[in-house]
Amino acid sequence: MFVSGFTIVRNAEKYDYPVVESILSLLPICDEVIVLVGQSEDNTLGLIQAINSNKIKIHHSIWDDSLREGGAVLALETDKAKKLVNPKADWCFYIQADEVVNEVYNHNILAAMQKYAPQKEVEGLLFSYQHFFGNFNYVAKSRGFYRHEIRIIRNLPNIQSYKDAQGFRKDGKKLKVKKIEAEIFHYGWVRLPEIMKQKIKDFHQLWHSDNWIAEQEKTINEFDYSEIDSLVEFKGKHPACMEVRVAQKNWNYQPNFKRMKKQLKDSLLFWVEQKTGYRIGEYKNYQII
Repeated sequence: MFVSGFTIVRNAEKYDYPVVESILSLLPICDEVIVLVGQSEDNTLGLIQAINSNKIKIHHSIWDDSLREGGAVLALETDKAKKLVNPKADWCFYIQADEVVNEVYNHNILAAMQKYAPQKEVEGLLFSYQHFFGNFNYVAKSRGFYRHEIRIIRNLPNIQSYKDAQGFRKDGKKLKVKKIEAEIFHYGWVRLPEIMKQKIKDFHQLWHSDNWIAEQEKTINEFDYSEIDSLVEFKGKHPACMEVRVAQKNWNYQPNFKRMKKQLKDSLLFWVEQKTGYRIGEYKNYQII
């Protein structure tokens, strides 16, 4: 069985992406890791080059910044990276630059790929998510944060990145997947407020017009981490490759739990989810088989 990892990255230092840790977490699972580096304003390329592994294959890309709708450029770059994987790969493991695989799940991940490799009806593998928020001590449990997503797919040309590259589809249809016992740790909401504000401002250009962004600038001075309705304290362990980053960058974020209030509808939906594990109205870009 041959497994190809692939990812895209641009301006990793500017936006404080844990891309080095992200790639390191893939190396024990993959036979190669394709890293498609976009044109950057910082030392992103140097960060990737400094990772000491002959599994890593660096390629270069120029992002089409004229694409200003729906985050389409992210899917375009993801598809570019996928096309660079080794043709003999049985599975492709996609990871985003702010996601890390916890090594405690490596055995489960490898076992699942081995198990489902001969079952051609299985087109992808579905992971659970932990969305860290504010700093490394808290996990978001709001209904606005997705609970599962596809991160391992068959190496088929008609499986392509979907919309803003959160997931995948095959010939425009949802992938048939198996849910596996493994988690992705997502650190996209762990940044100092001023860095988060800059990232969101810049990334709005992938979705909106300059006029829309200018209007938003009038009302946004600094990213407000208090705008969340449900957090829980994280009691587990971060991936081993994240230990240094957590120690160095775990800023003093103190959530105000008293301000976290849900509207009545959201409170009822959240109560049902807590009691049953079922999320009413959950968006699922996949078909579990």
